[in-house]
Amino acid sequence: MAEGAMQVNTANWDSEVIQANELVMVDFWAVWCGPCKMIAPTVEELAKEYAGKVKVCKLDTDESPEVAGRYKIMGIPTIMFFKQGQKVDQIVGAVPKTQLKSKIDSLLA
Repeated sequence: MAEGAMQVNTANWDSEVIQANELVMVDFWAVWCGPCKMIAPTVEELAKEYAGKVKVCKLDTDESPEVAGRYKIMGIPTIMFFKQGQKVDQIVGAVPKTQLKSKIDSLLA
């Protein structure tokens, strides 16, 4: 498994997120978004820390607006969690790493 967050888009969304067997964390972001840039290093750190347990993906909402629309993304960054193809939770905004870790840990439990 590659280290770091995987880029997903409309073309590979179903195969990488919906059909994944493990917990999937998706960071909905955009290039122009300041808070998205703030949280990006944290997302990468979590991808490495949870490698093999959680699949961490990033989706550029400008490049894949249909996926963002399907999940009614109103503000970015939005971090969404999926299990067996279903959205199980989400966090909106640039939140501390501790908050993301506790969310991941509770979803893995």
